[in-house]
Amino acid sequence: MDSTLEFLAFAAVNNLKAAGLTVATAESCTGGLIAAALTGVPGASSAFRYGWVTYCNEAKERELNVPAALIDEHTVVSEPVVAAMAESAMRKAGADCAVAVSGNAGPTAAEGEPPVGTVCIALARRGAARSHTETLYRPGMDRNAFRTMVAARALELIAGAAKG
Repeated sequence: MDSTLEFLAFAAVNNLKAAGLTVATAESCTGGLIAAALTGVPGASSAFRYGWVTYCNEAKERELNVPAALIDEHTVVSEPVVAAMAESAMRKAGADCAVAVSGNAGPTAAEGEPPVGTVCIALARRGAARSHTETLYRPGMDRNAFRTMVAARALELIAGAAKG
């Protein structure tokens, strides 16, 4: 695993443990990379609750209760969709927070979808009025570099959320 991901996962898990918080993940384009980084940290079992890899739209709908109409209206790579993914993952896991990602790692984009290099990330926190969402656009990255960048940003958000 990438040393940056290891470092960020260590920080995230230790911050979660220090705050007595738990996390869940809902991943699409990263394919479980965030969960793998978190569970690679010794003692992660006290902070990591569940992880979902919902790569296709049907999985997002069935496993995370993301409405098909929301996907149709905004596309699967959108802030409303990742917010719904994160909020559902947090509820279903009984976690204190959850991160969700959906993006286009390439090599091509379907018609009507955001361009290759686009990712949306959400962080849901128990008690927050709404999820934090952001969209990043990093064109020209190869698929693995893009996935690593997305996982790194998600781990940063988790580490920050656990600190307050």
